[in-house]
Amino acid sequence: MLDSLPIAVAVLVGGALVLLTAGVKFTKVVDELADRTDVGEALAGAVLLGAATSMPGLITTVTGALEGDAGFAMSNALGGIAAQTTFLVLADTIYRSSNLEHAAASLPNIVSAALLTAMVGAVLVAATGPELDVLGVHPATPVLVIIYLFGLRLVRSANAAPMWSPEETEDTVEDEPDPEASGAPLWHLWSWFGGLAAVVAVVGFAVGRSGLTLAAETGLTGSVVGALFTSVVTSLPELVTVLTAVRIGALTLAVSNIVGGNTFDVLFVAAADLAFRDGSVYHAAGAQALFVSALTVVLTALLIAGLLTRERRGIGFEGVAILGTYAVGMAALVAL
Repeated sequence: MLDSLPIAVAVLVGGALVLLTAGVKFTKVVDELADRTDVGEALAGAVLLGAATSMPGLITTVTGALEGDAGFAMSNALGGIAAQTTFLVLADTIYRSSNLEHAAASLPNIVSAALLTAMVGAVLVAATGPELDVLGVHPATPVLVIIYLFGLRLVRSANAAPMWSPEETEDTVEDEPDPEASGAPLWHLWSWFGGLAAVVAVVGFAVGRSGLTLAAETGLTGSVVGALFTSVVTSLPELVTVLTAVRIGALTLAVSNIVGGNTFDVLFVAAADLAFRDGSVYHAAGAQALFVSALTVVLTALLIAGLLTRERRGIGFEGVAILGTYAVGMAALVAL
């Protein structure tokens, strides 16, 4: 059904519309869950919202790996991180009060961003190191899961008992419960959350199949399609959630959704390695996928610099640098 180029393009467009719609509801549900369960916006954004809105990307990545296209699988996973970091800058442009990274200063967000850098670095080490695998699985795959779980513990500790805190200014927006919460029962909120997660998972499978068809019918490599097209489509829930979160004043949730979601997205590579049956996905992905991996490290480092320096107005040096680096990086990817 999805082997026709026109149908594949139509599915990509339709999937984008569904994911855009789901993103708005996701944000409101998770924001209220964060308040009602006392989890806090930073952790709720990193785990609940970040993981749920990442579901389409996960399914798309695994679909590509099962079909044997390692470049598509890895580039979709890490290309989504690059796109979502850029989305944060777009959200900054609509937040007029101050620089978004300044207003949403949060130690858990900085820890999450540092964790993300370490995880993508581990992917690069695995991809450029010796070709190893045990029953078709590279040792780096379980290591990524261990790093992620340990990192969540660090994020939780940074939220519960911070040993460092940003200086509060008149532009700092505190993470406080929303006084206008719906008051819906918790089971109702969790039901919405589960239902939305199921919908975006189905869309992720359709987008993955469409992306593979797009690569086959146009002659583009799987890495280019994954980084430029499917990763952006499957990242649209993050775009909508970050814009919605900024609009409703949940600034910490906005930043943590992107940073925490990006950290979770690195686990897509581990999932791809498990699904890829022709050896290690790290070594089969190719130079274009490695380029996308390196690009995500640069973009995340720029974001960390912005979170630490906290410029007061505009999108800051980090916003300009992220937009420019992403644009140049995508152009260079196509030229490879």
